[in-house]
Amino acid sequence: MVTSPRFPRIVLSLSFILATTLPTAMGHAQLAEPATEIGDRPARDEAVAGPMPLAPYRATSPEYGMSIFIWAAPRTTARDLSKLMAARFEWQKTLFQWKHIEPQKGMFNWTEAERVVKASNDVGIRVIARVDFQPGWARADQANNGPPDRYDDFADFVYALVDHFKPGAENGVIDAIELWNEPNLAREWGNQRIDAVSAADYVRLMCLGHHAAKRASSHIVTISAGLSPTGTMTHEAADDAVYLQWMYDAGARGCFDVLGAHGAGYKAGPWVGPDELAADRRWGGHASFGFRRVEQLRDVMVRNGDEQKQVWLVEFGWTSDPIHPSYAWHRVSEDEKALYIVEAYKWARMNWEPWIGVMILWNMASPDWTPSREEYWWSVTSPDGSDRPAYEAVQRARRTGYLP
Repeated sequence: MVTSPRFPRIVLSLSFILATTLPTAMGHAQLAEPATEIGDRPARDEAVAGPMPLAPYRATSPEYGMSIFIWAAPRTTARDLSKLMAARFEWQKTLFQWKHIEPQKGMFNWTEAERVVKASNDVGIRVIARVDFQPGWARADQANNGPPDRYDDFADFVYALVDHFKPGAENGVIDAIELWNEPNLAREWGNQRIDAVSAADYVRLMCLGHHAAKRASSHIVTISAGLSPTGTMTHEAADDAVYLQWMYDAGARGCFDVLGAHGAGYKAGPWVGPDELAADRRWGGHASFGFRRVEQLRDVMVRNGDEQKQVWLVEFGWTSDPIHPSYAWHRVSEDEKALYIVEAYKWARMNWEPWIGVMILWNMASPDWTPSREEYWWSVTSPDGSDRPAYEAVQRARRTGYLP
């Protein structure tokens, strides 16, 4: 189980982190209705027995990474990798869209993937490849993002990708692979109904991908898909903790090295715990709506005998979005975002060791984003490469040793 926090509730001595004083109160937009669970989950089996893979690499608690967008952006690749190095980050995460690499079955275009991987390797940045977005040939209904009609096609692709980018292959090295993204959302799972059956389908896909990756290279770290902290139970979106238990019920334990998780902060600071999140409507009134939701995912792992594995946050952050209603209700200021990100890394180091691993901050802005994109408002830099307060705060905290 998660141990009692050792971090002080009130954050002191942070004048070196932020150049400006934080506002004393946040403006409150209309909150969404508190999420409620509907329907009954099937009775949980006991922890699934069987082999429990452990990652070939165990991360320090934590290690620092960021989602970046250098794919098809050669003019800004060096700039963005330099910013990672300047902040002393060791990892980058990039979306390797299946449809772009294997546009026809068995026909691979490695050109851009090799450029991205080699550029990162050349400056000592490790690579996490997120793999989803199936090719048109792999799914008859042409859904934007969903599992292939034939799951073995995904396994074949994972094998080819890991084999191409394994140590010694001279194409660059991918260190870890995330096997899909947010399958607890219908829009990420072919617009199919989300329930225990679809979770079992995801487990089948993940297991095939995991075993294919391991056949290709013992070096690779396999990461389960990060789940969206939805705070709801419908047929379009499932609560991430419930969905994770469905995964274990379906036999997931033997099919990933580290658990992938998403740690959206919503409105609350990273020191606000799940019980307080659930009890206080300021934060949205559900335990999902805060950074420390990951502690409840960790509890699910422990209950299922999977406590030896690490959790890697494959996305976390806060948004300052004033435009999109789905995000504006939990927006924070840019200065609050800066504080919360630094303190999230600090919280993890002081309270989640040794089970927390790599923490991937969402995100460094893509050069083509505009304010009409919701992703723009999570960014710690601007599309032109200029720094926002959050990047400056993290860089300063790393340089001074506040974040060792």
